[in-house]
Amino acid sequence: MIVVGLTGSIGMGKSTAARMFAEEGIPVIGADDIVHALYRDRAVPLVGAAFPGTVRNGVVDRAQLSAAVLDDPAAIGRLEAIVHPLVREEEAAFIERQRAAGADMVVVDIPLLFETGAQARVDKIVVVSCDPNLQRQRVLARPGMTPEKFEAILARQMPDSQKRRHADFVVDTNAGFEETADQVRRIVAALRRDD
Repeated sequence: MIVVGLTGSIGMGKSTAARMFAEEGIPVIGADDIVHALYRDRAVPLVGAAFPGTVRNGVVDRAQLSAAVLDDPAAIGRLEAIVHPLVREEEAAFIERQRAAGADMVVVDIPLLFETGAQARVDKIVVVSCDPNLQRQRVLARPGMTPEKFEAILARQMPDSQKRRHADFVVDTNAGFEETADQVRRIVAALRRDD
């Protein structure tokens, strides 16, 4: 079974590409989705203890947590030390379930794949990319996003040009949905040919 790591900087269209892999029948799991679930479950007491005031009604309040760690590298490190091992456990369990079910390929959507060393856990890497101006336009259209927050997020991510150099495949999302879907279909076909 091929484990495909899907990554890309904020606003590049990675979530859309992940959905397109799923539409091709490939089992997909996303690190962000895992974190959302953990913030309602296993991570709640750990995050609450490390960051008092970030748990409301038994779940991690993502806005409060974001405010608590945004410009504090030490706090980000503490949060990652809590969350990343739990995410890796969930990813590994998903991969094993899919292997047992006979899947020939899975996609693991990991926004910070290179930044966290996750490339060691995948067989192939797909980087989703687009023009920086389009990226900025997409990100700043998100609710609650500010230019300062965008720059802070970008500062924590490997530059897109570097990601592209380390990719086995690049999905360029500049040309819209249909072209992106065609690229995803071609990648799936190429991976199956090489398997």
